[in-house]
This record gives sequence, C-alpha cells and structure tokens, in this order.
Amino acid sequence: MIEAKRESHGAVRLEIECNNLLASCRCDSVLLDLPFDEWLRPHSRSASTVAYTMDMKQMPETTETTDHATRLEFETDKGASRSIWIAAAILVALLLWMGSGFILPSAPEIAQQDTPDAQPPFVMVRESTAEPVVLIFGAEGQAQPDRDTSLRAEASGNVVELFVRKGEMVAAGDPIARLSSARVEADLARAEEELARARREFSNAQELLERGVGTADRVSEARADLAAAQSQVASAEQALEDVSIVAPFDGRLETLTLDEGEFVAAGEQIGRIVDNRPLTVTIQVPQQALSRIEDGQTATVRFITGETREGIVTFVGTSASAATRTFLVEIEVPNEDGAIPAGVSAEIEIPTGEALAHFIEPSIVSLNPEGDLGVKTIEDGVVQFHPIQIVKAELQGVWAVGLPETAQIITIGQGFVREGEEVNAQLTENADVAVVVPAAEQAE
Repeated sequence: MIEAKRESHGAVRLEIECNNLLASCRCDSVLLDLPFDEWLRPHSRSASTVAYTMDMKQMPETTETTDHATRLEFETDKGASRSIWIAAAILVALLLWMGSGFILPSAPEIAQQDTPDAQPPFVMVRESTAEPVVLIFGAEGQAQPDRDTSLRAEASGNVVELFVRKGEMVAAGDPIARLSSARVEADLARAEEELARARREFSNAQELLERGVGTADRVSEARADLAAAQSQVASAEQALEDVSIVAPFDGRLETLTLDEGEFVAAGEQIGRIVDNRPLTVTIQVPQQALSRIEDGQTATVRFITGETREGIVTFVGTSASAATRTFLVEIEVPNEDGAIPAGVSAEIEIPTGEALAHFIEPSIVSLNPEGDLGVKTIEDGVVQFHPIQIVKAELQGVWAVGLPETAQIITIGQGFVREGEEVNAQLTENADVAVVVPAAEQAE
C-alpha cells in the first residue's frame, strides 16, 4: 500500500507498506498520478536504507520540472532489521544443532565406552570317562520257513481218498491223498505176465545152448527181452506208488486244493507244505557294516509276537542288491515247538566287538553349523565340539564314540556357547541337579 502526504513545507511524503515493512520518502512538489512502479526504480540497498531513483520523465508535469532523475531514499522500519538478525540467529543455531551429531559421540557409544568388559558365559560340566561297551549291530528282518515246497501229483486220476486236512502237521512219507489205481494195477499185471514169459524164454534158450542145439545169439536175445520186461514191471510198480501223494518232509500242510472225486492231471499242484522248525530270519546288512558280520556269530532275535530266541548266523551274502546296495544275511533260530509262525517281523541284535564309549544324555547332544551330531566339551577353558557316533541306545541315554577317553562335557548352557569361545565352567557331580549361576553373581 502506498500513501502520499504533503507536508507543511511543500514536500510530498510517500509511505510504502510491503510485506509488513514500512518505508517512507520525501519528494518536493511531486504529483503521484501514475503508478509508482513506472517512475520509481530501486537504486541501492543497505541494512537500514533502500534508495530509489525517481524518473522525472515518467512523472506528470509540475510547477517545478527538472530534466534529471531525483533520488529518493526510503528509511526502512527498525523492526525489519531486528527480524533479519533473529532469523539469521535461528538459522545458525539450527546448523550447529544438526552438525553436533557428527562431532559429539552418541549416548550408546558413551555408555559402551564406560561399561567394563563383560564376563565370559558360565556353564556346568561333568567329568566323563570312556567305558568298554559291546558294539551291537541292529537290524529288522523277517522270519522265513526253513523249507517251503509245493506238492504236485505224479500221476493222473480221480481223487478217491484224502488222509489229512489243510493246516495239519505231517511227517515225511505220510499219505495225503490217493488217486484211482485201476488202470495202473492193470498195467502192472500185464508187465508181470510179460516178465514171467521173458524168464521162461531165457531159461529155454540157455538149456538149448547147453545141449548143443541152441545158439548164443538166441540166448542174448532172450536176455534182452527179460531185462525189458523187468523194466516194465518196475515202471508199473512206480506208477502204482504215484497214485498215493505223500509228504516229502516233516511240516505243516499249509494249503490243499483237492476234493474227493476231483480229477488230477500229472504234474498239477495240489498243495503246499511248510517246515518252520527251525526258522530262518533274513536281514539286509549295509555295505559299511558287512565286515563286522561273520558266519557262526550269535544273534538275539526279538519277534513281534513277544518271543525272544538266540540264533546263529548261517549265511552272509557276497553279492549286493542292485536296488538297495545291501547284503543278505540269514540267521537260523530254533523253533522246535513251532510256536513262532513263519513270516512275522523281528528285531535282530548281533554283537560285533567292544569299544570305549561315553554315556551321553539326549539333552546335551547338539548340532554344529554343518549339521553334525555331537557334544560340546571344555578344554583349557575353551569350548570344543566333537562329532559322535552312537553305538548303543538305552532308555536313559546313548553310548557314543568320538570323544577323548576323558572329557569335561558341558551339561548345562551348551546351547548358549559356540566352539572356540572362552567360558567359565563349574564342575558338578550330578548334572541333573546342577543350576546355572549368572556371570554377574559369579563375579561378586
């Protein structure tokens, strides 16, 4: 806003208000009919004064004209200078505050510098000495019968009689079934008659040769006929025996597919007999454990039925399975009473030697970054990790090899320390009742 006021001595006073700053100037006998920006131009500026040049050519004619520009000086308001200094002071203070973060240390760093060195972690350990332990190879297997044979008819004919039923025990040579024998008996009778005739012919030929009326060729021919007749009789007698189906060995008649009156062809399967006294338990042994298994080793066999028997290794395979790369091993198990059926599952343990092992509770076993199962120990105040191999398992824990003969095993706190870290360790007699003592209390 611009206001023009004429003062008593004839001068014109201009008051210009811009952005809340008040400036004033004086001018003699000036008419302000034109906007001031057409005749008033900034000339110079200082902290307290702004000088403007008035272009008289742009001014309307007055009683007193001049050909040169008149310089006006505006005196700024005193409060404007003070506001500038205040703003400058605030800006400087802001810059100093922002720069303090790069110069002064932060509070956490100061606290860290003032904090004394932290105490090493505190763990509980127990002394462990390796003890001789019997190494056991364990596997799962299946009980197989000692003998398992299919029964087949040796002759053809109708079934005329059954002597046993399916599931019964039989002894070697016991009859199981008999087929019709009329045709076979007739064949046997003819063969016996032919045999009698051949004997008479041979006897007559010999007698004639002795009296000088026969020839040696006739005797030889008669001898050949006699041998053929004897062979026919033997075949007929065997055919008569074949009409009776008998058990080839002691066992249990597992299946029987015959009924009386049914026709059976020669060679047809009519049943199955099984001998499970003794049993043969088969297992598959990995190639890395095969060297520990030998013929004649004793084995403990626990059947799924609840029975436990001692057996003997009778066969160790020398050719690996192409699919599993394992070797077949057979164990003979006594089963005289036949109480254990064939086909049941079993767990087998075979002692394979001795080794020095430590007893390890499951709670103190851990894994290293590579995923190896092991135990952490203390050696000269430093944590060490030892990979272990379990050789025997019990209800309370496992026996493992891979540790030194004598070791200080960490029982409490092993999950909070790393291999190579220094620790404070306390020896305990009973790891089950040991408690962790904080490092701060230990320092006191």
